[in-house]
Amino acid sequence: MALGTGNGRTARYAQIAEVLARHGLGHVLNATGLGRWTPSALLPDSVAAEAAGPEHVRRALEELGPTFMKLGQILSTRPDLVPEAYQAELAKLQDAALPVPADEVRAVIREELGDADDVFAAFDDDPIASASIGQVHGARLRDGTRVVVKIRKPGAVDRVREDLEILRNLASHAVRHWGPAEEYNVEGLVEQFGRTILAELDYLQEGRNAERFAANFVDDQRIRIPRVFWETTTSRVLTLERVEGLKINDVEALDEAGFDRRTLAVNAASALAQMVFKDGFFHADPHPGNMFVQSDGAIALIDFGMVGEVDDRLHDQLSRLLIALGRKDSRRLARTLADMSEARHDVDLPALADDVADFIALYDRANLQDIDMARLVQQLLAVVRTHRLQMPGEVAVISKMIVMAEGLGRVLDPEFRLNAALRPYVMEMFLERHSPQALMETLREAGLGAMDLVEDLPRLVDGLVRIVDSGGVEVRLRASELEPLLARAEKIGDRVVAGVIAAAFIRGVGELVSLDRERSGWRAPFMRVGLTALGGLSGYLAWSAASRRRRGN
Repeated sequence: MALGTGNGRTARYAQIAEVLARHGLGHVLNATGLGRWTPSALLPDSVAAEAAGPEHVRRALEELGPTFMKLGQILSTRPDLVPEAYQAELAKLQDAALPVPADEVRAVIREELGDADDVFAAFDDDPIASASIGQVHGARLRDGTRVVVKIRKPGAVDRVREDLEILRNLASHAVRHWGPAEEYNVEGLVEQFGRTILAELDYLQEGRNAERFAANFVDDQRIRIPRVFWETTTSRVLTLERVEGLKINDVEALDEAGFDRRTLAVNAASALAQMVFKDGFFHADPHPGNMFVQSDGAIALIDFGMVGEVDDRLHDQLSRLLIALGRKDSRRLARTLADMSEARHDVDLPALADDVADFIALYDRANLQDIDMARLVQQLLAVVRTHRLQMPGEVAVISKMIVMAEGLGRVLDPEFRLNAALRPYVMEMFLERHSPQALMETLREAGLGAMDLVEDLPRLVDGLVRIVDSGGVEVRLRASELEPLLARAEKIGDRVVAGVIAAAFIRGVGELVSLDRERSGWRAPFMRVGLTALGGLSGYLAWSAASRRRRGN
C-alpha cells in the first residue's frame, strides 16, 4: 500500500514525519514507512537516532494534535505495553486548546437546537474550558437550572477520521516490516483506539454513559452523577447539570472547609472498586480533575466519554487472577496471565511461571496491610511486558485505576491502604466464583463438553473399524489426528483427562490390531459398542475430573 494517497493527505504524512524526525523518533519512521516523507535535512541524524526519551515522545504527540494526544493519553493507561517512565510522561498530556470564537459555538447550537438565546435563559460566551475536540460553556435553562453545555468543535470529526485512517495505514505497514508490531497486534490496538475516540465524539453516548452511572449509584449518597438534560442534548451538544465543589486533590481547600480526608479517600476508592468488581461498568479516566467534593461531602464525577466494561469472561479472569495472587500460586497466576493475553505469539509458560514466582517472593512475608498495591501492580505488569504479553484494554485501564486510586488515597490520607477498600469486593468475587450456582454452571458446561466428546467418539471409532474391515492390520495413528479430540478435552479443563483419553485410544487400537483378520467381521459390531462405551467412560471421567478440579479452586 502506498502511503500518502488521497486529497490533501500527503501534507499530513509529511507533517507527521517531520515532527517525529525532529524529536529523534527515527525508529518509528523506519517501522511505519514514514521515512519517505521525512525532510532530507532531518533524515540522516533522526533515522539513525536511538529511541527518544519520554519527554520527546510527549512533545511530539502534543504537536501532532488531538488524535495523537488522545492516543498518548490512552497509552498512559496501558502499563502492560508502556514502561513506567513513559506512562508518567504521557499522563502529563493535557488536552487544552485555544477556544473557538463564540459565533462558531452559537452556530453549532443553532444547527442542532435553535438560537442559543431562545434555548437557554442565559448562555455565557466565555468558555469554562476548551480542549481540542470540545468546548464547555456555562448556561442556565428556562427553569433557572444551572448547567454546562459541551459543544463539539466544528471540523473535529473530520480531523479525527483522517488521522485514524493514517494511523491504520502506518500500523499495517509496521506489522509487515517490524516484528514487535505483529506480536503486539498493533493493527488491533489502532482499531480499538479508533472505536474509543469515535465513541467519545458522540455526546449522545456520553449522556447514556452518565445515566448508567447514575443508576448504578442511585442509592449511594457518597457519589453524585450530574443529570443529563436530553431536551438540549444531541450528538454535538451535551447539556449536563453543573457540578460545584472542590477538586478532590486540593488538600488545603479541603482542610479549610473541614472535610474528613480519610473518609473521602475511602469513598473514592470504594466507588472505583464498585464500578469494576460489582457493576462491570467503569469510568476509564478517573483522574482528580474529574472528581469534585461537594458541600455535603459527596464526590461528584464528571466527563463520561471514556468508559470500560467487564464482561462475564473478564470477570472470571479477574477472579482467577486475584485468587492466584492471594494463594501465591505462581503456576496458576502464570496460566491466567497467558490466558488473558491477546499477544500473537506462543507464551513460554515455565519461564513466565519462574518470573511470577520471583515476583510473588517479593511479597511472600509482607503484611497485606503494608503492601503498596500500586507498586505491586506495576511490578506484575513489568513481568507481563518482559514476556511480551498484551492484556485486554479493560485490564490495562483497571490496573491504571488501581495506581491512580492508591495515589489519590495517599494524597488525601498518608495512612491510606487500598487493600481495605478493595477487600469487600474481592471477597464478593471469590464467593461468587465458589457459590453453589457457580459450581452448578461449571458442571453444566463440563457436561456439555463431555457430551460433545462422546458424540465425536463413535465417528472416530467407525473410522477405525472400517480400517479393520477393509483387511488392514497395519494401523498408523498420527498424533495430529488426535489433536482435535485432545483440544476439546483440554477445554473441559484438565490435561490429565486428555492423557487418559489418548491412552484409551492407543489401547483400543492395539486390541484392534491384535484381532484375527478372518474373525473381524463378527467382532466389529462388538468392538464398536465396546469402544463407544469407552468413549462414554472417558467423557464421564472428563466431566468428573473437571468438576473436582474447579471445586478445588
